[in-house]
Amino acid sequence: MIFNTKKAPKEILVLMVGIGGYGFYYFLTLLDEFPKGKVKLAGIVDPYVKQSPIYDRIAKLDIPVFSEIKDFYENGLAADLAVISSPIHFHVPQSIIALKNGTNVLCEKPISATVQETDELIRAKNESGKWVSIGYQWFYSKAIQSLKNDIKKGLFGKPIRLKTLVLWPRDDSYYNRNNWAGRIKDDSGSWILDSPANNAAAHFLFNMLFLLGDETESSAIPKELLAECYHANPIKNYDTIACRIFAHDEVELLFYTSHATKKKMGPVFEFKFEDGIVRFGGAFKEIVATDNKGNKKYYGSPDDCPQFLKLFRAVDACSNPEPVLCGLEAARAHTVCVNGIQESTVEINTFPKSIINRDEKNNRWWVTGLDKILMDCYENNRLPSEGKISWATEGRMVDLVDYNFFPVKKPKIRED
Repeated sequence: MIFNTKKAPKEILVLMVGIGGYGFYYFLTLLDEFPKGKVKLAGIVDPYVKQSPIYDRIAKLDIPVFSEIKDFYENGLAADLAVISSPIHFHVPQSIIALKNGTNVLCEKPISATVQETDELIRAKNESGKWVSIGYQWFYSKAIQSLKNDIKKGLFGKPIRLKTLVLWPRDDSYYNRNNWAGRIKDDSGSWILDSPANNAAAHFLFNMLFLLGDETESSAIPKELLAECYHANPIKNYDTIACRIFAHDEVELLFYTSHATKKKMGPVFEFKFEDGIVRFGGAFKEIVATDNKGNKKYYGSPDDCPQFLKLFRAVDACSNPEPVLCGLEAARAHTVCVNGIQESTVEINTFPKSIINRDEKNNRWWVTGLDKILMDCYENNRLPSEGKISWATEGRMVDLVDYNFFPVKKPKIRED
């Protein structure tokens, strides 16, 4: 079992917000993986609940269903925990309503689109006396927690450079699955900033920030950022990014990810320290640290962690006093970087048409040689524009100290 075996005084009442997409798997976990008497579904918030493949089961269970989260509370209902797995731009307003009604929150990553919204949620959390946990699943793994503890103790010496590569091709269905995928804003002007860095690969950018945090539950404070963003898919935001971030003590973080490569690869990471190097992915099936004398330490794989351990921990935290894992203050660093990426990108460049290919069999777009270019950048610690790539366009350095995301403007979209 992966849940706490201490006997809870009562069933934990859970409000499930969003049961489409990834929320569907949260919902199935609540239905099928908790022992009887551990949790009770107090309600579902989803305007499209009848489209769920298990709607018949929902109806038989007689779970109250609402289109908006405020309706749940206005009907006199209550919950110990709200699990929020809705579109990015709904995370903060829905979390705030839950907090104001005395409900703790497990919110799927990311916190929000903007750092201003994140700070608004931190204030609401502090005023409520409740807690908010963010669902970056690697955070909860024994491998990552053990590695962080050793980094914090100085086992490998001073960090010098952390880098991560994630090449995850996505097909048309990924971008057509809803009305906000790949968008900068929605039709009403609300920020979304959906991208690989803020969605599918967000875990791995956040992982580097978290591992460098000075405290057990903190993340590194990003100071400066330089990014290059591109797209091959017919979307408004980027599907490919290479960026360099400088954190405290001038530690360099390099992050490369794309949904438009021909090949799939990663996540792969390599973390260099004064006294050793830590690797994962590719030939390394688990996290392996090697010191300068050749001694190795093995941590296991972060993927060995059950995907929904975050949910079990959140349910436990409602009845048993324990530290809240992956809180807002730790996760905020990721949002700062995502916002900085948008500002660093003077233009979101479309790849040249001559290198964009259509795979009709798999219904997706891919860019000639992009996987090799990003792997070369990863190996040589550089951005595409630093490798004399003809289509590469350098971004601008963004100062992230005391940073606030731009309130109204958005990057230009160049279509040539």
